[in-house]
Amino acid sequence: MNLTWGTAWTIARRDLNARFKGLRLLLVCIFLGTAALAAIGTLTSAIERELASSGQELLGGDLEVEVWQRDLSAEEMAALEEYGEVSGGFRLQAMASTPDAAAPIELKAVDAKWPMFGTLVLADGREVAAPSGTDAWIAQGAIERLGIAVGDSFTVGTVTLTAAGIIADEPDRLSEGFQLGPTVIVAEDIAAKAGLLQPGALYQSKHRVAFADPARNPEAAEEALSKAFPDAGFDIRTRDRASPGADRFVRQMSDFLTLVGLAALVIAGIGIAGGVSSYLDQRRTSIATLKVLGATSSDIVRIYALQIGVAALVGSIAGLAAGVLVTPLLAAALAGLLPVESGFIIAPPALLLAASYGLLVAFAFAAAPLLRARTFPAMALMRSGVVPLARDKRALIATGIGLAAICALALVTTDQPMLSGGFLLGAGVALALLAGLGWAIQRLAGRLPRPANPLLRSALANLHRPGAPTGALVTALGFGLAAFVLLAAVQSAIDGNIQQRVPREAPDYFVLDVPRDKESRFFELIQADFPKAGIRSVPTMRGAVLAYGPKDAMVRVAELEEIPDGAWALRGERGLTYADRLPPGNRVVAGEWWSPLQDGEPLVSVDAELARATGLKVGDYLTVGILGVERTARIANLREIDWESLGFNFTLVFSRNAISDAPHNLAATIDLPEGADPAARGALLRAMVRELPSSSVIEIGGILVEARKLLEQVSLATLAAAAVTVLAGLAVLMGAIAAARAARTYDTVMLRVLGASRRQILLLQLAEYGLIAGLLALVALGLGSALAWVVITQLFTFDWLPDWGQVLGVLGLGVALVLAFALAGSLPLLRAKPARALREL
Repeated sequence: MNLTWGTAWTIARRDLNARFKGLRLLLVCIFLGTAALAAIGTLTSAIERELASSGQELLGGDLEVEVWQRDLSAEEMAALEEYGEVSGGFRLQAMASTPDAAAPIELKAVDAKWPMFGTLVLADGREVAAPSGTDAWIAQGAIERLGIAVGDSFTVGTVTLTAAGIIADEPDRLSEGFQLGPTVIVAEDIAAKAGLLQPGALYQSKHRVAFADPARNPEAAEEALSKAFPDAGFDIRTRDRASPGADRFVRQMSDFLTLVGLAALVIAGIGIAGGVSSYLDQRRTSIATLKVLGATSSDIVRIYALQIGVAALVGSIAGLAAGVLVTPLLAAALAGLLPVESGFIIAPPALLLAASYGLLVAFAFAAAPLLRARTFPAMALMRSGVVPLARDKRALIATGIGLAAICALALVTTDQPMLSGGFLLGAGVALALLAGLGWAIQRLAGRLPRPANPLLRSALANLHRPGAPTGALVTALGFGLAAFVLLAAVQSAIDGNIQQRVPREAPDYFVLDVPRDKESRFFELIQADFPKAGIRSVPTMRGAVLAYGPKDAMVRVAELEEIPDGAWALRGERGLTYADRLPPGNRVVAGEWWSPLQDGEPLVSVDAELARATGLKVGDYLTVGILGVERTARIANLREIDWESLGFNFTLVFSRNAISDAPHNLAATIDLPEGADPAARGALLRAMVRELPSSSVIEIGGILVEARKLLEQVSLATLAAAAVTVLAGLAVLMGAIAAARAARTYDTVMLRVLGASRRQILLLQLAEYGLIAGLLALVALGLGSALAWVVITQLFTFDWLPDWGQVLGVLGLGVALVLAFALAGSLPLLRAKPARALREL
């Protein structure tokens, strides 16, 4: 008759150590995996909840319509007003100056209704609305660059403004996108009065709508406006997509962190299997005694399943608590990059999912060793110190059910089932590869000639002798070392993007809105103080692709249900230019460049990547809308573009006769000689403000600093997340070594009885683990690098720029830790008393 669950629990509780001695590895592995997933899920839920709940405030309305180089027409404005209250304004780059300083700024001209949602807070604590008259709310960075204080005056274009307050919290800052200069907020009419809205000037008009009916569907309104004005070049956003860049980054980060969590779980599962095997091995005498006293195999399962279950539950609860506690630290690392609540966040669905993963992993990987001990006779259990337990094929069924449940849960709860499924498949292949490698190492070790050195001969024999833990060690060490490689490759690749993705020969300044009739004066201003400066100017305007394809079967962009993957240039308006010669950094890959004297059919050169995404080829046609006028040109050639040159790169370059009659200005780059005097630089900026008040300068150095900050924040968050995987790997390494301790004790005792010294035993351990670790280092290098490549190139869409010296150094550190743990794990064996150990066998 089987024991009741109550009786089984009584026995289990008495045998269960209060400090979980023997089950600590299982507890640690469950803790790390659950903590990682709890933190990931909680952080992602918090960011998504903040984006959803604060969508109106982040966007500044329920819906936003943005268009370049013009204001909305009366008909377009009337269409917006049908939905509710409309707040309009302009966004553009400009120059702010005083008699002694000049600074590039981002000018934000807003009407009296701004902000319709949220509150603008100044540094002195005041909550204010839009400025009036010539007052301006000004960012701290602009105050510092201009060397002024609140109450002082400065100039933008041809208008003198007063710094009326310093911006502390701008409600719709995140939705404005990447900032090219500190913000200055002014009244709506200031931009025109300053002469910054001339025909051809590069500016955006933005109109936000607060729906009269809060229940109105913003997506339906977006679709209606797109159909009503298909060729207007509108870029429309809704409160549900207040910050597309943030949404995209959250998805990428969530995908990466989910992969990290799944990796931690896979590694934790290996540790759990090893930890449970070690624990049951230590309890073999107790199990045998219970069987001799009449306990059935089912009773054994109940007793030890209860113990393992309690340890898994405690580890899961501790992991959930740790995940909640660490979330504020991850949120702080992403501060300013993403909206996330401060303080502790409780997300029940995320915590429930993390706990479910933890318990499923415990079940799946603990089932095999538990069922193996269940079915073996009592005397065989008592002899298992020298006769290893046989494998139970039925345990594979239980493990398979657990793994299938984990995979199903991962695929059901992810937004990217293909990505998660691919990772799980890859993890399964990696496990099979490592298991096969372990088997191959055992077979190879058995066939190799015996070395003359007795230590090496014994180490080699330990790899293939009956009951050797080589397979478990190979799997555990392989994943552990791969975790080291993953962390090093991801971290160094992100650092490489920070350092190398930014070109070393970037220009010092971009200058926008240089009037065409003042181009020669612009060159004179620069060359007066910097005669060796490199200057390049190009015509520039904005336009939207309206149609493309063969002349008699052109596809209208407005009629597309979905933009093709990679055809980002079809969304909204893009920069356009015309040129007589092939632009620097471009290479024609199909067709031919036109003659500088091209006269006849208008022509256009298209980015080869866009052509591949849309199926365009030489001879097809392209229609763009510029200031409401449609212009069609034949595709003369396709180009490859060096996007990393940070020069002027345009997806579409037209022949002069195609678009040169449209209102437009020039854009220019200035490359000053190395070591240019800072005072002379400042004088140049002030001279350009004085002579060309409607032009604006963008300092590349400032952009690179902001880009570097963003990438460093990503790097920090990645490091914190990937560290969990490495910790799990370390736990598995220690557990794998500890799991073989019983067999090692017997071996060590026999060697000591035969006269081996402590030094020889330590060297034997070092040689055995050194052989395994050396072989696995190459496998881990390939496995970890492959996973890191997926993370960097597919998730973050960065360049693959790892520092292989750093990766190999970290891998070497991992191998050194393996050997250190092996030696540390051997020290207790040296203290074993031969007489006692032999009596316990």
